[in-house]
Amino acid sequence: MKHGRYPFIIGFLIVPVAIYGTFVVAAYLQAFQLSFTNWRGFSPEVNYIGFDNFTRLFQDSTFWKAIQHHVLLLIFLPLLTIVLALFFAFLLNVGGGSKGGRTRGVWGSKVYRVVFFFPQLLALALVAVIFARVYSPDESGLINGLLNQFGGGPILFLADKNLALWSILAVLVWQAVGFYVVLFSAGMGSIPTEIYEAAALDGATRGTLFFKVTLPLLWNTLQVAWVYLGIAAFDAFALVNVMSVDRGGPDGATTVLGLEIFRNMQDYAQFGYASAMGVVLFFLTITFAALTLRVTRRDAVEL
Repeated sequence: MKHGRYPFIIGFLIVPVAIYGTFVVAAYLQAFQLSFTNWRGFSPEVNYIGFDNFTRLFQDSTFWKAIQHHVLLLIFLPLLTIVLALFFAFLLNVGGGSKGGRTRGVWGSKVYRVVFFFPQLLALALVAVIFARVYSPDESGLINGLLNQFGGGPILFLADKNLALWSILAVLVWQAVGFYVVLFSAGMGSIPTEIYEAAALDGATRGTLFFKVTLPLLWNTLQVAWVYLGIAAFDAFALVNVMSVDRGGPDGATTVLGLEIFRNMQDYAQFGYASAMGVVLFFLTITFAALTLRVTRRDAVEL
């Protein structure tokens, strides 16, 4: 094994690396190539037009509107999801206080863990269909049906351009919280109980336990969660495509780059222009992840 280590490693990696290179790396390279063309997806001929697609892109008001929506999602999706997930995970692991010198979660915490994870079992498209009915403006909608029982007028969650994006953001948070509750619970479970017990013996309150013990020891997990949620904020295609009025409406109030890429390819047959959007989205996502990892980097806390 000492002398045959590299052939052994290569033998295991060659097939998955070849598959990844063929279906991922090669696809990215082809998208970069197409972004410099005016290819419409049907002709075998590809005409190179340089940076014309990017020049047009940065003059496109719909593109900038989508960027604004991504900025809002980038701020509120990670923030709301992480705050809620941390709160619930803390309750499920430490919120029950100390008993017999050991910290515990609230009553029924094992059942709650399963319930919180339920949304992860549903496909995003199915979640979108469910909440499209929940937000329905007629009496068949869950929320408006309840409001109607109390004499309230219908709220146009998806048809009001001031509410549509926030309504979709709420669904994104609902769908994501369960996964991060489980993730943070696993991180809290790896923290030695002796630390909590020692803090409790010193008279630490639950708030002190959370801010002085749990948060510092969960920092690396929080960092990863923020990156993943930021990447999710640059997507949101499935929910917007299914839930929004006229795919990205009303009046472009919910459009995102993923949806614009899809529309330019499918509806307008502008594969070159759509590829340029994809290239910009790629660099935005990579830049966000790199900056987040750099800004949130800190020395590890030794247990």
